Amino acid sequence: MSEEKKDPSDKAKKAAGKAGEAAKEAKGAAKGAADKAKAAAKKTADKAKAAAKDTSEKAKGAAQEAKQSAKDTAGEAKEKAGEFKEEAKKTASEFTEGLKGAGGENKKILAGILAIILGSFGIHKFILGYQKEGIILLAITLVGIVLSCVGIGVFIVWITGLIGLVEGIIYLTKSDEEFYNTYQVGKKPWF
Repeated sequence: MSEEKKDPSDKAKKAAGKAGEAAKEAKGAAKGAADKAKAAAKKTADKAKAAAKDTSEKAKGAAQEAKQSAKDTAGEAKEKAGEFKEEAKKTASEFTEGLKGAGGENKKILAGILAIILGSFGIHKFILGYQKEGIILLAITLVGIVLSCVGIGVFIVWITGLIGLVEGIIYLTKSDEEFYNTYQVGKKPWF
């Protein structure tokens, strides 16, 4: 019986030894797997670090390109703005000179047409700055309209209309310079 008793304890010792060895092997395998996992993780981390560095460098390069492009565009915009400014100044000075030269002609044409169409009311006199003469023509025309019932009023209105017609024709047949010197500078009120 002692052999039988020994036998199970030997079996247990052997099983314990085998279990210890299996544990050592498992420990070694686990350590090897952990080392491999560490190496793989380090390799992956290094790759990620390199990719991040590469991406960072690319981003810096793109930022530099964008910065340079923005500077170039700003320079072009300033140049175009300067050109536009000069062109606007030139156009404004041309307009001012044209306005100075056209002032007499515009008054001439306007006064001439109004004298022909509405001459009996003296509107052309007001346009040229002759308030007193404009009021005289307007007053005579209004009196003529009131007296048109009597008959003499029609003649008065006809006369004021004829004055406006003649003055309008005279205004339009004069040269710009002659009109300006006679009616705007010289202030000749009638004909």
